[in-house]
Amino acid sequence: METGRELAALAGELMAQRPSRKLLKLYLLGGVLALLGAVLGLVEAVCSPFAAAVAELRAAREPKTPPESAQPEKDKPREAARGCRALSHRLHAS
Repeated sequence: METGRELAALAGELMAQRPSRKLLKLYLLGGVLALLGAVLGLVEAVCSPFAAAVAELRAAREPKTPPESAQPEKDKPREAARGCRALSHRLHAS
């Protein structure tokens, strides 16, 4: 209620001073941007719980990889060798 009264008082003062068209356009642009920001904030606040629920559903649908302990023992030396070999490659000379 107070904000509406303040805006009405501001509009009355602006009209009494006879501002130029450019200044009125600037005030109108600022008001539209403020209103757009308020609407977008409200939409975000309303929709954020649904976005979190959708993300949880997508995570539940993705196939889960088996734990590494389920892999046979014969693959472990290859993984260790692969890790060491990757460290030996240099992308640039020092």
